[in-house]
Parts: sequence; C-alpha cells; structure tokens
Amino acid sequence: MGENYRFIGKSAPRRDATEIVTGTVQYLDDLKFQNLLYGKVLRSPYAHANIKRIDKSKAEALPGVRAVVAWEDIPDWRGGTPRNVRVLDKKVRFVGDAVALVAATTERIAEEALRLIDVEYEVLPAVFDIDSALKPDAPLLYEEFKSNIVPGGTPIYGPNCLQGVVHGDVDQGFSEADVITEGTFGCENIPNALPAESIGAVAIFEPPDRVTIYGTSQAPYMDKVTLFHVFNRQFEIRSIGHHVGGGFGTKFTCWQVQAYAIILARATGQPVKIVFTKEEHMAAFTLRIGSRMHAKVGMKKDGTITAIQGTWYVDTGCNSFTTQCQVAVGSGELMIMAQCPNWDFKNIIVATNRNASGATRGFGGQELKCSFIPLLSLAMAKAGLDPLEVLKKNFVKPGGGYYWRDGEWYNYRGIDFTNAMDKGAELFGWKDKWEGWLTPTSVKGTKRRGIGFGIHGNADVGEDVAEAYVQLGYNGTATIFLCVSEHGTGQKSNYPRFAAEVLQILPERISMSPADTLVTPFEFGPVGSRGTYSIASAVINAAEDARRQLLEMAAAKLGEDPKNLDTVDGVIFVKGRPDKGIKWRMMGNDKTILGYGRFEPDFTMCNCVMSFVEVEVDSETGKVDLIRVVNASDVGQIINPVGLDGQLCGCWGSAGIDSAIFEESIIDRRTGHMVNANLIDYKWRTFSELPVVENAVLETPFPSHRFHAIGIGEITTASGPSATLMAVSNAVGAWLYQYPATPDRVLEAFSRRAAL
Repeated sequence: MGENYRFIGKSAPRRDATEIVTGTVQYLDDLKFQNLLYGKVLRSPYAHANIKRIDKSKAEALPGVRAVVAWEDIPDWRGGTPRNVRVLDKKVRFVGDAVALVAATTERIAEEALRLIDVEYEVLPAVFDIDSALKPDAPLLYEEFKSNIVPGGTPIYGPNCLQGVVHGDVDQGFSEADVITEGTFGCENIPNALPAESIGAVAIFEPPDRVTIYGTSQAPYMDKVTLFHVFNRQFEIRSIGHHVGGGFGTKFTCWQVQAYAIILARATGQPVKIVFTKEEHMAAFTLRIGSRMHAKVGMKKDGTITAIQGTWYVDTGCNSFTTQCQVAVGSGELMIMAQCPNWDFKNIIVATNRNASGATRGFGGQELKCSFIPLLSLAMAKAGLDPLEVLKKNFVKPGGGYYWRDGEWYNYRGIDFTNAMDKGAELFGWKDKWEGWLTPTSVKGTKRRGIGFGIHGNADVGEDVAEAYVQLGYNGTATIFLCVSEHGTGQKSNYPRFAAEVLQILPERISMSPADTLVTPFEFGPVGSRGTYSIASAVINAAEDARRQLLEMAAAKLGEDPKNLDTVDGVIFVKGRPDKGIKWRMMGNDKTILGYGRFEPDFTMCNCVMSFVEVEVDSETGKVDLIRVVNASDVGQIINPVGLDGQLCGCWGSAGIDSAIFEESIIDRRTGHMVNANLIDYKWRTFSELPVVENAVLETPFPSHRFHAIGIGEITTASGPSATLMAVSNAVGAWLYQYPATPDRVLEAFSRRAAL
C-alpha cells in the first residue's frame, strides 16, 4: 500500500458527478451564443479527385444562407505534419474530404444549401492499402511525396526525432540466438475510439485578427498553438475548454473542424457552430494509424531477445498531424517492452486514400506491439517458453534504458514491474491455466477456451511542459488555474487533491478555473497518461510556491522563521505549538498570493499495464466471447481508487480489447466508402455484454513528485488486443494474425488446423 495521506488515496465522489447524472453539465452543444449561425461541410463522394468546377450560386441565393466557401475563396492555410494539407483544397483525397463550407441561420437551411452546390469532379485512381500505394506506378496523393512516402520526423520532438531504432549489431545478435523467426504481421484494422460526443466547434471572429474558439478538445491550449500556425500566424487565437463528452486521445487534435468554423465566422462576421453528425464523426474524422511489420527476431532458449530487425509500414491515410509522433513514441515503447541489445528497425509512413490518421489511445505503441507480439509469439512457441515469463524478463528494469521520441537515450530510473506481473498472474491463475502454445485450457463440445497475456509501457508519463497557478484566498480557500478540459477521466477532481495535500485544506475549498488560454498558463493537454506526473507536478509546485509565500508573510507577524511554521485548515501555527497561530485571513483581502508551478519533461520513467485474457471460441460458428480479464499494474501511489478502477475496467472499450474481436471500421476497397459508419453496423459492446474484469494494483513509490505516483489512464486499452489474439489462437489451436478475430477468420483458422 502507498502512504497514508489525508486526501490522496481516498475514494471520493467526482466533483461533476451530480451535474453529469442530472444532465445539467454543459457540453459544447449546451452553450448559447447570440446571432449564432450553423455550419455544414460538403463532402466528396470520391476517394481521389480533382475539383474542376464549383457552382455556388444556387446555394448562395437560398434565403438564410450567409456564406458558401470553397478552396478558391481562402488563402493558402495548411495543417498536418508536414504542414502541407490545405484546409480546403482543389483536390480531394478520401471519401468524405471537405469540398465546401456553408453557414446558415438554421441547420436545415445549411443542409439544403449543400444539396444546391454543383461540383464537377475529375475522378482519379485511388490507393486504399500500403501495397497499392507503394507500387511504382501508383497514383500520388501529393506531388511532393514521391511513391506516397510521407517524410518522418517532426519539429515538435526536435531535430533528432526518433524515426526508428538502430543500435548494437544485429548480425552478432542473430548469431547468438537459439531461435530465429521472421514474418509479416499487422494491425491494419482501424477501429474508431468512438467518444460519445461528436467533434465540434464554435468560432467567433473579431476583425481584424482575433479569434475565440470553443471546442470539443482535450487540449485547449494546443488548439491555440496549432491554429495559430494553420492560419499562417495571422490570427490571435483564444481557446476556451469545457466539459468534453469523452476523448480517448482522438480529441487531442480537432484543428480541421475548428478551422472550418473560423473560416465561416470570418466570412459572415457572426459566431458559427459546426458539429459533426455521428456518421461524419465515424467516416470523416481521424482514425488509428494502420500498422504492418515485416521483421525478424532472435531469441535464446532462456527467453533473452538477442536481435530485432525489420521495417514498420505505417498507413497514415490521406494525412496526419500526429503520425510521425506516433512512430517516434511507438518505436521507443517497443524498446521498453523488448530490452534487446541489437536493433535495426526502421519505418516507412505511407499515404493512402482513406481518412486521415490521428491520436488515439495507445499512440503508436499499441499498433506496433499488436504487430510485433504475434511474431515474438512464434519465437516463444518455437523455444517452448511461457509468454508471461518471456515478457516479464524483457520489460525494462532499473539499470536498463531506451531511446525515446526525441532520439535521446534515457537510463530508466523507475521501478521493477515484476511484482505486479506476478500479482496479476496469481489473481488470474495463469500457472494453473497455461497449457502451452496453441493448446486450449478446456474443450467442452464446440466451446474451446484459451488464454493470452499482453504488456504495454509508455515513457510519455513525463512528457511535455505543464504550468499551473495556485491562488490563495484569505478565507482559507484556493483556486487552481490550469488549462485542462474535463474529458471524462475525472482528473479535474484529482488536481485539487494534490493542492489540498500540500496546503492541508479540504479539497472542497479548492476551485478550478475554466480552461481559457487568455487567463491560464501553458498546458500541453491530458494525454499520454501524463496527468498524474506531469500536470500534477505543476499543480504541486504551484501549491508549494503559494504555501511558501503564505508562511513567509505569516512569519513576520509571528516573529518566527518560516521553517518553523506549518498550516492546517486555514490556520498558520508554530510547529509543536498549535495554540500559537493565526488564520489565513491575516493576509487581508487586498493581497494576492499566487504560486507558480512548472514541470519540465522527464522521460526516465515509464508506466506499465499487463492484461491476462481468457476467451471462449465456438468451433461451429467462429464466435469469440471475452470471458475474463485481469489487469495488473503498479502506480506508485493510488490517487483515487474509484477513478483508477474505472480506467482499468475500460480496457475493453475505446478501441481496446474489442478491436481484437469485432470492432473495426470497414472500408470498401473498391470505392473508398466506409460501409459501417453508424451505430447499427459498427459493432461494439453494450453494458449487458460486459466481461468480468478484475484489477491487481501495487503501490511501489516512484521517484516522481512528492506523492510518488505515476499515471496509467491512457494505456489501459493497449495491452489487451495482442493478449486477446494470443488467447484466440491458443483456443483454436492455430495462429491468427489479423485483427479482429471475426467468425470468418476463426473458422478459416479451424480449417487450417484440421488440414494439418
């Protein structure tokens, strides 16, 4: 167990719980604006085409229409990485790409105006997968990207951004191996993280160059930064955050819809609101990167990985803002999982005519490990080794190290997760259940059960700068100024706990400012599990700075050295002399104590989540049922037990475990249309179908901040898919390499097994 703090580690209701369950919390759709117009997007019916002509006259003449905007009506505004993607272009690159924008007094009128726009297209050949895109005669999505290969690296991560891992001597490593396996494996399934709230934005334009944006974003301050560059540094951006109806990483970058709203607000002089329909959200917003890996791995009989060599092919779709970042982080995460001395592992980013890729939980590492672990499984099976023991042996430990996203080497200074793995295995009963590779744990008629194990760790727990202010009130209260939107995780209920533990006042007496870039300092955003270390450190440091100022002020009045003073519940007193003290209100109402806290990036630690999965497979129908999941981790110090349990129990959703069973976005490879972009045809789990999920969590203090905690929220979905595919393979008795394990693929695997 962790330390016995006054507030941290204790279960408490979320601050917004009552508002959420009573429906009074305000999301973007609940905000009211005067003279609001409604924006809609005309979308391409073709996956690849040049726009030869657009006739907007009928739409512009429709009563209630205030603006119709196409590519020729705006400057050369661009986003993406590299920044080559025009906000509106004369060329469309996927079914659903933006062709024109409309603003009208009602949504109905805006939708009618879309139907009145006449567009003439020159349809071009399209490529829908990595193989087609890389053919010598393949049609190019962008003239500047020869062979449809997108440049790697990103200025965000510095000049040496990690673009692969070359380290040691792979020839020597393979010569030392007892077992060598090679093959091509992928996670090319592109499930939708599917947050409940669709993507949207409201923009207000104040001439000549001021913009206020309200969005559905997880990271309001990064919206300010991103949009500033999209609009060629011409506009001063103010970004305001509020409650977000789920994000799962996908709402870290919403610049496209925000840019559309800004363009229309500029054109009309009125506030404009654009909210994607659920169909648009699923078919025209960002998805996961597609992942395919051709690689070779060497291993000793004791499970030591001696060499990894190969190429990671990444399908970024028509563009991305984050793919290069995901490749960098994913490459580092593979090193964390596989502490191998010899590497020659490169990557190629490929553009195809499907939706753009974007941030999603697992952020590159989930996709890469879902491709790598099946290859590693062949080596483990060939050597007759238990996957738990091999993955436990090779996960980073104190004394180990890895390259991270900036291309720098980091010596790991975190904890050993071995005890957590053993605890999870004990709770799951792994040693009693494991029968060997491609061997079910039980067979009852047509029902066969199998188990699998997966693991994931991420050093982005310490990513990026965070800043916070803590202002003290003279009546024993405090306010945290922090640019964080509540996106469903409950973190905005946790930050007051950190400040309360430092200031020793009740969390209920601590308020949080709205996320508003006009008044709050810089904050990258609650992504990458960084909330508990990076963001919390800024809050802790700000609270400590405020406390220091408070005690210095009181010291003069008490005639004591500040080091001899303490404060509890709004009273400052001499240590050991609680009778000699004064209340906070001695500072007076004309004095502001404002503490400042900043966190600098630290990539020397990682988190870790392990998933033990049991499935049941029907050999007649091919149906896979998820029977039981045990997650294990070590978080250093639990901040909120209920919140932590909720994060871990969400392992199956938001493109997690179920992306190995049935969740997928299905694209017609002849036309580029997404055929299941609705909540009927897109298969996902309902509450009545939830599996049994149990969690084993240890608390070994991390050398992080004063409360020794580390975050795991972002990665709780990441270790499950590969564990599930392993479990299905073991139940069937034949290898499955594709995600998801749909009935047709399962039955095909049974046929292969029967033919042996």
